[in-house]
Amino acid sequence: MDTRRLVLFVIFSMSILMLWDAWQRQHAPAEATISQVAADSAAVNQSAVSTAGAPAASPSDLPIGNADYKLLSGQRIQVTTDLFKADIETVGGDLRRLELLKHRASDDEKANFVLLDDAAKPMVYVAQTGLIGADLPTHNSTFTSSASSYQMADGQDSLAVRLSWANNGVTVDKIYTFHRNRYDIDVNYEIKNGTAVAIAPTVYYQIVHDIESNQGSKVMPVFTGGSYYTEATKFKKLAFKDMAKEPLNITTNNGWVGLLQHYFVSAWIPKDGLERKFYTEKLSDKIYRIGTKSTLSAIAPGATLTVPARLFSGPQTKHDLKATAPGLEYTVDYGWLTVIASPLFWLLDKIHSLVKNWGVAIILLTILIKAAFFKLSASGYRSMAQMRELAPRLQSMKEKFGDDRQKMQMAMMDLYKKEKINPMGGCFPILIQVPVFIALYWVLLGSVELRHAPFFGWIKDLSAIDPYYILPILMGSTMIIQTKLNPKPTDPMQAKIMTWMPVVFSVFFFFFPAGLVLYWLVNNVLSIAQQWYVNKMIHAESLLKKQGNHHHKNTGEH
Repeated sequence: MDTRRLVLFVIFSMSILMLWDAWQRQHAPAEATISQVAADSAAVNQSAVSTAGAPAASPSDLPIGNADYKLLSGQRIQVTTDLFKADIETVGGDLRRLELLKHRASDDEKANFVLLDDAAKPMVYVAQTGLIGADLPTHNSTFTSSASSYQMADGQDSLAVRLSWANNGVTVDKIYTFHRNRYDIDVNYEIKNGTAVAIAPTVYYQIVHDIESNQGSKVMPVFTGGSYYTEATKFKKLAFKDMAKEPLNITTNNGWVGLLQHYFVSAWIPKDGLERKFYTEKLSDKIYRIGTKSTLSAIAPGATLTVPARLFSGPQTKHDLKATAPGLEYTVDYGWLTVIASPLFWLLDKIHSLVKNWGVAIILLTILIKAAFFKLSASGYRSMAQMRELAPRLQSMKEKFGDDRQKMQMAMMDLYKKEKINPMGGCFPILIQVPVFIALYWVLLGSVELRHAPFFGWIKDLSAIDPYYILPILMGSTMIIQTKLNPKPTDPMQAKIMTWMPVVFSVFFFFFPAGLVLYWLVNNVLSIAQQWYVNKMIHAESLLKKQGNHHHKNTGEH
C-alpha cells in the first residue's frame, strides 16, 4: 500500500507542477529556439519552388524611420465597422490603432479591447506594408484619401478604404477592405506604371511591436512574440530575445507571419503561391519587427499590377482562424497534448452551442469525461476500497513485525495474493486520466471564447481567478473528503503528507482560472460519489465474506 500511495502522490504532484509551470509561462515552451529557426530555414529554403530572383536574405533594405524608431505621423483616417474601430495613418497607410468592439479591455470591462496601438506608451503595435524599388512608396511615404472617416452602414457587407500615392508617372493605390463579421482584412496594392520603362517592385508586410507591453506580470507572465507557419515547418513561435540572437530567414511559397499574444493574434497572409522571405529585425533596444517580403513580376509601361494580401487581426476564435488561413488555428497552442485537447474543445464548443453558458458546458463536459472513464475509475476505486478494508489487518501486521520491514513486506504480499488484490490497481486509472486533465487545462487556459464569459453569481469571467476564492476552497474541501475515503497509510509520515496534501495543492488553485477550478470541483464531486458507492459495496461484500467464513468455521466445529 505504501508503494501505491507513493505512486499516486507522485502522479498528482507532477500534474499540479506541470500545470503551474504552464500557467507561469502560458505557452512559452513552444518558443522557437535559435537552432530550430536555423533548421526551419534550411528545410523551407530547400523546399521552395525557386529562389531565383528572391529578395535578399537580410531585411536591411527596408526603411526603418529613424535611429530611435519613432513612427512618423501625418493624418488619421478613422474607420468603423461592426467589429472594428480602426485608425489608418496617411504616412505609409499603416494600421496604427485597432479597437475590437466585441471584446472588453482586460482591466476595464466597460471599455473595448485595443489590440493595435501606437499612442499608449510603452506600447507600439502596428501593421505596416510598403513597396521597394523605383522610388515606390514605403511605410514612410505619405498617401492621400478622399475622406477622413469611413462607416460601415447597416446591411453593408464590406467597406473599402482607398489610399493613393503618385510620383514620376507611377500611381499606387492601397486598398483596405473590411468585411462584416470577419477579422481578416483585405489589403491590396494596385500599381500602375505610367513610365516608359518596366519596374520590378518588392512588396513587404510587417508587424512592429515593443518588448514591454502585453507581457503580463512577474507572477503571471504571458507569452508575446513572433509566430510563423509554413507547410514544411508547421507552426512556430519566436521570442523577441531569439529574434535578437538569430534573425528569422526563411524562403517559401506559402504560409504567414504574425505577432502572438494571449487570446489574440495578428498575421500577414500574402497571396497564395507568391514566393516570400520571412524576416525579423531588431529596430531599437525595445522595438522589433517580423515580416514577409516578395519580389513581384515586372510591370511593363502602361500596365497595372494588383497585389492581394490579407491581415488577420483579432481574437483567436477557432472557426475564424480556420476559415482564414491554413495553420492559423495553431496559434491557439495546446502544447504537446493537441491531439487530445482539440477534440475536447470541439466537444465543449458543441455543448456550449446548446446550453449558451460556458460554465454549464464545462460541467456537462466533465460529466461526459467522467462517464467515459467510469469503468476504469470504478476499477481503481475498487482496488482502493479493498485496500481500505485491509487497513486494520495491515495495521495489526505493522504492530506485529515492528521495524522489520522485510517481514512486513513479505506478509503484505502474501495477504494481497490471498485476497486477490493488486495494490497498484488504483494507480493506473489515475495515470490514464492525467493527460486528459492537462489537455483540458490547455483548452480552458487558451480559449478566448472563455475570456470574460460569465458562469453565474460572482463568477463573471471563467478565464480569471475566482475573486472570492470560493471555488478553490470548495475544491480543497472535496480533496479532503476524498482523502478520508481512501485507505489510511500505515506509515505515519505518509499519513501526514496525505493529510496536508489537499491543503497545499489547494493553494495552487487560488491562481488558476475559475473555469479550470470548476472542472476539477465537479470532477471531484463525481469522483466522491462514485468512490463512496464503491466503498459501500466493497464493505458490504467484505461483511458477507466475514459472515460466511464465520458460519463455515462454526459449522466445521459443530
